[in-house]
Amino acid sequence: MVKGSDLKVDKKKCIACGACVASYEELFKFDEDGKSEPIADGECEDCEIADVLEICPQNAISKKS
Repeated sequence: MVKGSDLKVDKKKCIACGACVASYEELFKFDEDGKSEPIADGECEDCEIADVLEICPQNAISKKS
């Protein structure tokens, strides 16, 4: 399971392409600037963390440490 609260988006790298929102709508949403941000209480039961991180063409998504 992947939780939105475990993810972060580097706003400097994010190009607002929407790949993460389209693929993982339960984990990501657009912020007021049109860039991606994790949904804090979002969860994806059938998701693998590696797949979620790899969906971004700019490598803007990472796991919180």
